[in-house]
Amino acid sequence: MTSGKNGLTYADAGVDIDAGNELVDRIKPAAKRTNRSGVMSGLGGFGALFDLKAAGFEDPILVGATDGVGTKLRIAIDTGHVDGVGIDLVAMCVNDLVCQGAEPLFFLDYFATGKLETEVAARIIEGIAEGCVRSGCALIGGETAEMPGMYPKGDFDLAGFAVGAMERGATLPANVAEGDVLLGLRSDGVHSNGYSLVRQIVKYSGLDWDAASPFGTGTLGEALLTPTRLYVKQALAAVRAGGVNALAHITGGGLTENLPRVLPEGMGAEIDLSAWVVPSVFNWLALTGGIEESEMLKTFNCGIGMILVVSADRADALTEVLTGEGETVSRLGTVVAGEGVRYSGGLL
Repeated sequence: MTSGKNGLTYADAGVDIDAGNELVDRIKPAAKRTNRSGVMSGLGGFGALFDLKAAGFEDPILVGATDGVGTKLRIAIDTGHVDGVGIDLVAMCVNDLVCQGAEPLFFLDYFATGKLETEVAARIIEGIAEGCVRSGCALIGGETAEMPGMYPKGDFDLAGFAVGAMERGATLPANVAEGDVLLGLRSDGVHSNGYSLVRQIVKYSGLDWDAASPFGTGTLGEALLTPTRLYVKQALAAVRAGGVNALAHITGGGLTENLPRVLPEGMGAEIDLSAWVVPSVFNWLALTGGIEESEMLKTFNCGIGMILVVSADRADALTEVLTGEGETVSRLGTVVAGEGVRYSGGLL
């Protein structure tokens, strides 16, 4: 094969294979931190192997989940504070997965950018590894795509893929009944949903990302980039203690849309909005944006990131379990006959 007259290389076209190899070497220690029982092979191959039997399963059902971080990435890119979005990515996948009653086993990521900046990419993937450590799953592979002309300078995108397992017959939701108690676990802020509206509100406020946060410490950008809380180990501890009939991850659609997803046909929920302390970020968003309560409840988590639907006679014991796992637990209400979510009290 003869070379062209101009002697072009892949690097000339904007793709630096050496930088990609450097990144893989940089993140190997982070991936190694996530190692768990069942991992047979990790980074470097064309695929990754996982042994379900070695992980302790006898008759497993696999569960898969995939998600991204959404437009929260825009704030991370614009401020340069990218270290937490990897945690967000993992949380958005594994918090969904555990709602099926499954234990997360392994995670794969997809990172795409116009020009690979090794240091930035490494910080993001090290955040992914941290999220995996916190949720007990292994980072066993992924893809770093350098795509010149597809992304503006400095921009990137993320996607995540989690696989978990449960023993056959342990799938949630199950046995949800009228009178079941709703236990809410506090959120760490906005998490990773509603950021298109958040960014509009910040624009209307006239504040820059580096302005002092009006509702917390640090800058506004830093405060809004607080990572999504991981509920995996805490939720699994409650499930294993017995009495958990369903779990609902409160993401896009808020309390209004997500809780009904785990309730049987003909059943709804009653929630007392005064049952928990709403984080100040939501008060600021509502006031600054002039957002009505109903809109807040179907857009944001409003301070409750996960809801457990539990048998009434197990509510107190499970509250103790969850509190022992470091959660702030609020008794929100009960499952009732009917459809949808009915609210009482005031949110803000």
